[in-house]
Amino acid sequence: MAPLLAVCAGYFMVILDVTIINVAVPVVGRELAASLTGIQWITDGYTLVLAGFLMTGGALGDRLGNRRVFCSGVVVFTLSSAACALAPSAVFLVVARLVEGLGAALIVPGSLALLQESYPERSARSRAFGLWGAMAGVAASAGPLLGGLLVSTVGWRWVFLINVPVGVACLLLTTRYVAPSPRHADRALDRPAQCAVVAAVTLQTAALNEAGRRGWSDPAVLGGLGLAALAVVAFLVRERLARSPALPLRLLRSRTLGGAALVGLLFNFGFYGMVFTASLDFQHQRGFSALRTGLALFPAVAMTMFASVLSGRLARRTGDRPLVISGMLLGALGLGGWAAAGTDPAYPLLVAPMMAAGFGTSFALTGSTATVMGAVPPAYAGRASALFNTTRQIGSATGVALGGSLLATSSGYGAGVRTSMAVGALAYLTAAALAWLCVPPGPGRGRGVPSADDADHR
Repeated sequence: MAPLLAVCAGYFMVILDVTIINVAVPVVGRELAASLTGIQWITDGYTLVLAGFLMTGGALGDRLGNRRVFCSGVVVFTLSSAACALAPSAVFLVVARLVEGLGAALIVPGSLALLQESYPERSARSRAFGLWGAMAGVAASAGPLLGGLLVSTVGWRWVFLINVPVGVACLLLTTRYVAPSPRHADRALDRPAQCAVVAAVTLQTAALNEAGRRGWSDPAVLGGLGLAALAVVAFLVRERLARSPALPLRLLRSRTLGGAALVGLLFNFGFYGMVFTASLDFQHQRGFSALRTGLALFPAVAMTMFASVLSGRLARRTGDRPLVISGMLLGALGLGGWAAAGTDPAYPLLVAPMMAAGFGTSFALTGSTATVMGAVPPAYAGRASALFNTTRQIGSATGVALGGSLLATSSGYGAGVRTSMAVGALAYLTAAALAWLCVPPGPGRGRGVPSADDADHR
């Protein structure tokens, strides 16, 4: 249990930082005189770097040892959180958030890989993944409410200072209770591939953020999206030609691994796009305080903890596919219900849709996580975790960026929120279809799993 607590403490900080900031950014924007685009970068700068460098974090973990890289990430994350709390300007805060995202990129791949190492038996690992997901649910649940409480009482800077004691506790627990990880010094980092991933994520998120200010037809926006697509192509070409690729080609071709990763992208896109746009709508249009906004969002995020625990228990009986499909269908029903409620629905009409979206997203998380981690040899656990979480964070960053752009370009906040929810519902339905095609139907190891030898030799 001690290794699980240690690992989950680090992951808790990362997820808490994603959700706690949503209710704080309107206040931060006012105090630091940030524009809507600046507010988006305060939120998205963190997820952008996190998504861009997750592959690097996973490769470093496999090469240098997951525990060492995980602990390094905790140190970077904790120190940069303190810098965020002391930020004198919006520009300083954005830069500190970028560094914070780098620390998170070292933490996240190691968290799943360390659980894989600490709990090799499948049933124990399923329980560990379920509790890992539950910890994410606790962080997601606590984030908006805790953020609103802190902003309304001691100020927004405490949104970041709260990470400092958690980071110190995580570092002490990990160094004491988590065994050192094996190293694979022969694994190259494949720097060109890492640069291509960073470029793709940065260009895509920057283009979506600027679309709200410049418009979707602006040459800079279209050019950024086109360059992002070229960076993805460059990554795939590099992985095909490299002697020591970031991910072996057989893993990239795995329908199970790739499909589950895309499911993660889609449900993060829908859920975090919902949280971001709803936070702005509640405060800017409905006049809610930060604390009241946290309370208003609580039905969505509170369900994540319960769903994670339940799915972790059910997975051992049903397998992963039913959990992922049912979760995505429920999420689609929730966001579709919000969109159908109109441009200015009464808050009570939004409670059930938020609960459905929160429950469905978290219900699918455990199954998709187990699918990804079961689809690769243990020696590639860090990189598989990095791939899964990279796609998830790309989904989060895209959901926030697109949601902000829709709010800025629509005829009103209500219309923008409604459109955002409809797009999120479509993403959930697409994820359900992908899960039907790609996630194995019953308990057991993933379909099309390459052996360790296959992974190492194309």
